[in-house]
Amino acid sequence: MDGAGANIGNWTERVDMAAAFRWTARMDMHEGVANHFSLSINEDGSKFLMNPNMMHFSRIRASDLIVVDANDPETLQGPNAPDETAWGLHGGLHRLCPHARCAMHVHSPYATVLACLKDPVLPPLEQNAAMFFNRIAVDPAYGGLALEEEGARCAKLLDDPRKKVLVMGNHGVMVIGDTVGETFGRLYYFERACANYIRALQTGQPLNILSDEIAEKTAREIEEYSGDDEKFLSELKALLDAEGDAYAT
Repeated sequence: MDGAGANIGNWTERVDMAAAFRWTARMDMHEGVANHFSLSINEDGSKFLMNPNMMHFSRIRASDLIVVDANDPETLQGPNAPDETAWGLHGGLHRLCPHARCAMHVHSPYATVLACLKDPVLPPLEQNAAMFFNRIAVDPAYGGLALEEEGARCAKLLDDPRKKVLVMGNHGVMVIGDTVGETFGRLYYFERACANYIRALQTGQPLNILSDEIAEKTAREIEEYSGDDEKFLSELKALLDAEGDAYAT
């Protein structure tokens, strides 16, 4: 543990979050300083860690993360408090969906393209996409910036615990999970699946979509094949450590 971690709560979770921020930036899945990740740190999910307002993902350290209370609007008055859209989206989600322990919202390139299509449903084109078969919620009704009312509306679309990806029409994507590793892995593979789909569309050739039966079978098999996401994050942290990156400070 770094010296800073000895006096800061939820240090392990903070380090995982910081690593996820760094790699999201490296993989170009973020946009400016406009996106946000959060992780619940109490039983009902109402208190959560979040990135400080307007700090670039590539600079965020474990000690930079702030604690936000979804039930206390005065959180918005604290140092580095989240902006109104981050509060509206993540506050509403953690208040209304206690099963969403971790939430990652980005405007990643390919997921955002998918969100802008007239039909924003990701078909089971290949194995990555099959992972999400019948496990995606779609919001076709973009209502402007995700302020409190809009955030609450979006949160209600994730009330089915089976659906852990929300394609936010004309906006981006929200991915939820139990841990940072699980959620980041889901975000990564969803962006990869969207990239494969968009590139396949660009060929102009007919698509060979998997059957519903095979897609559902694949999704279940992947759900039961545990451990990959946590190992993926562990390997990414090892790469950062080998570089002497300051994420875990």
